[in-house]
Amino acid sequence: MTANADVIAAVQGKFPSATVRASADHPALNVPAAEAVAVLRFLRDEQGYDFLVDVTAIDWSEAQSPRFTVVWHLYARTRHVYVRVAANCADDRVPSMPTATGLWPAADWHERETFDLLGIRFEGHPDLRRILMWEGYPYHPLRKEFPLAGLPADLPDAAVAAETKTRLISAPMAGGPFVAVPGEPMSEAEPRAKDEAWNEKNEKPDA
Repeated sequence: MTANADVIAAVQGKFPSATVRASADHPALNVPAAEAVAVLRFLRDEQGYDFLVDVTAIDWSEAQSPRFTVVWHLYARTRHVYVRVAANCADDRVPSMPTATGLWPAADWHERETFDLLGIRFEGHPDLRRILMWEGYPYHPLRKEFPLAGLPADLPDAAVAAETKTRLISAPMAGGPFVAVPGEPMSEAEPRAKDEAWNEKNEKPDA
């Protein structure tokens, strides 16, 4: 039995609801959200996956349900192998998942970033607040409906607004979609974007 099959068999032996997830690289499992933390604890304590590489999430689209899937990547430092664990959020409108901060303190910032950019709430997190965008920012920039060009939002700081000479800012970038200069080799090109953000510079007259 391969090492990949070993960890899958071990998890499924302890958690029969776990299913194999299609993966081209590392062993991967789908687990119910309610069992996610228990599975992660089992992998850490009994299978040697002691290092949390990252916590992220997928927004499949508004047309799909479940819409959001949270993904954890773990690494066993003594055996130099990875495993991927995924769990679907049950509620598409207010997606949530139990926090893993009780297992790895490093989950704190990973979960805050996932909350900030995708709007997934991690229940039990000690300090769940935005980490990249400011508090009160009305969007989650990695959701599928968020345009590449960004959406304008009021700057929270009057001093910053005065310095930038605008009360609006588009995030995550003031531009999109990405474009290339004709004839320029893509291997040597820097990313560029058309400035299509709805801001004061590009404000269109009322119809």
